[in-house]
Amino acid sequence: MADPADLAELDQRIAVLRDNLRELVEQAAAYSGAADESRTADRIADQEARLAALLKERDALAMQAKGRSTRG
Repeated sequence: MADPADLAELDQRIAVLRDNLRELVEQAAAYSGAADESRTADRIADQEARLAALLKERDALAMQAKGRSTRG
């Protein structure tokens, strides 16, 4: 059963990753030089992958919770 605390924790982690992505995009706009741009692009890609994984996990938990609530 999906615990509301688990969903809240995932929501918090998702919010943090979204903030990180916003900051990285701002940094990328300010950086110059191929090495900085490449490193920032790698960090953005990593954060986007983490965000996608958390969103997928959250969706699965939400569906699990929804399925349990309709049976009760």
